[in-house]
Amino acid sequence: MPIEILMPALSPTMEEGTLSKWLIAEGDVVRSGDIMAEIETDKATMEVEAVEEGTVAKLLVAAGSEGVKVNAPIAILLEEDEDASALEGYTPGGSASTPAAPQQKTPHPEEASSFETPPAAAPQDEDVSKGRAPSGDRIKASPLAKRLAAEAGLDLASISGSGPNGRIIKADIEAAKAGGAAKPAPQAAAPQSAAPVTSTEVGAVRSGGADYLAKLGVEAGTYDLVPLNGIQKVVAKRLADSNNNVPDFPLTIDCEIDELLKMRKELNAQAPEGVKVSVNDMLIRASALALKHVPEANASYTPDGVAMHKHADVAVAVAIDSGLITPIVREAENKGLSTISSEMKDLASRARDRKLKPQEYQGGTFSISNLGMMGIKEFGSIINEPHGMILSVGAGGPRPVVKDGALAVATVMTVTLTCDHRVVDGALGAKWLQHFKRYVETPITMML
Repeated sequence: MPIEILMPALSPTMEEGTLSKWLIAEGDVVRSGDIMAEIETDKATMEVEAVEEGTVAKLLVAAGSEGVKVNAPIAILLEEDEDASALEGYTPGGSASTPAAPQQKTPHPEEASSFETPPAAAPQDEDVSKGRAPSGDRIKASPLAKRLAAEAGLDLASISGSGPNGRIIKADIEAAKAGGAAKPAPQAAAPQSAAPVTSTEVGAVRSGGADYLAKLGVEAGTYDLVPLNGIQKVVAKRLADSNNNVPDFPLTIDCEIDELLKMRKELNAQAPEGVKVSVNDMLIRASALALKHVPEANASYTPDGVAMHKHADVAVAVAIDSGLITPIVREAENKGLSTISSEMKDLASRARDRKLKPQEYQGGTFSISNLGMMGIKEFGSIINEPHGMILSVGAGGPRPVVKDGALAVATVMTVTLTCDHRVVDGALGAKWLQHFKRYVETPITMML
């Protein structure tokens, strides 16, 4: 039967995406591992590999289509023993003779880029549960599963299929080779229409925005309404949820950074070619080391308890076109300044090109947002859940200070720590800031 390629969920928060480019064409033969398309998610552009083998019969969604729902059919493959006649009476999301099923199964993790939609629920006999067609004359198996079974010398008739409608997939072959049984894939939402947003729908969105502004007293014709992009939608939702649900509070402290700037200059003079340590790199390390000294502050709230993180995974806010993204330096407490510098340079560059992988910007345990380079002296940030704290860094500049009872001038930087009161109280936040301030004002201790 034809194999449907569905819009994959490339991140836990992804509900829809843009099919920015097809790298295959109708009539092409694809094999496992071939790059089929580029999908633009809410924060990144990712390549999608094929895990099924077959001939591309039809591309259902045009390149450049926006708003393609996760699990919506985007292409159809034909197996090696099928031709165009297999598509007669066939409708995407269903089968040749039945309407689309109310639910479909998600792929096994190793076949997550390409998976099928089952036909509508119907009585199944024992043959179907074993991966055979009801007539008993044909075994339902993906091309990849057939090839792996042949290589392993396995009889498909003896293998139970865990795929849609009893279809045998790669996971079943591997389970058979290991002498076990494959587990059925979990249920997912039914496929939705993959049609891109129409001009009528865009007009409806604009009308909704106009109605919203009209209720606030803004006159029509006095503005242009620009639709939100994917990043803006996600950021708006996440930060609104955080602002409404997280009981946070700020703690502000001044840090003298003359010694930090002096050490940075010395390090860069001795650094290998291509490495240039920034103030932000040093603040990342100082934050991570402070989290190591105060592990109780490296925590996240959950309804079932407080998650105490084992490593300081520091997320750093990076401004990109029409949005914000927070690439993460993993286990920053175990990395030197040159490593942090190189990683951040790479992450920030790929973030601006929207080439980050989901695991490079999702998760983390702590955030840093630095607006000092824009001249902002002091500000507070909204917590980026699941992080328990976020550090807002202002600009450093000469200020009058009192040293040993006498007036002096020092380069001072103001930082504000916003804490989730459910996991970090005032005393704990203050304790973390004391360690952070010590690392910043005596940066030689970061090298120990």
